[in-house]
Amino acid sequence: MYPAVTVGLAAGGRFPAGQIPPYVIAQVVGAVVAASLLYAIASGAASFDVAKGFASNGYGSHSPGQYSLIACFLMEVVMTMMFLFIIMGATHGNAPAGFAPLAIGLTLVMIHLASIPVTNTSVNPARSTGPALFVGGWALAQLWLFWVAPLIGAALGGVIYRWLSGQPDGLVAGRTQA
Repeated sequence: MYPAVTVGLAAGGRFPAGQIPPYVIAQVVGAVVAASLLYAIASGAASFDVAKGFASNGYGSHSPGQYSLIACFLMEVVMTMMFLFIIMGATHGNAPAGFAPLAIGLTLVMIHLASIPVTNTSVNPARSTGPALFVGGWALAQLWLFWVAPLIGAALGGVIYRWLSGQPDGLVAGRTQA
């Protein structure tokens, strides 16, 4: 799970708010470990240069398409909001059994296809943090956006789904009940 998804599920009534901090800490630690592994592998190539960005998220001159801060903010908010909305719908107690992974996975593919040219795609603050720690400088300076925008988008997605569905699922030990 992503930190933004955790927050969005809590906003949607599907995750206990008190469990957010330990989950987010574990997610960020996992992302840093994963980025360390990728760095160890990538740095084995003679042409590797961490200064080229290491897939860090960025806006302005660090956006793959040179998109503005506002454009990148909007992209991250909207994509994360839609992602949460799909997650909430696909995992709702009335959703057809067994299709959630397909719906969620295909949504994530579409999000990446649309937003890699804009921000290198975040929708996951932990994923953004791992590479930014290796790149430093500009990547750390711009990291705030890739926490703020996905968290706002996820909370909006959870709240909107909860409002539109009219009957949020209850919590049972951190999981939803049908």
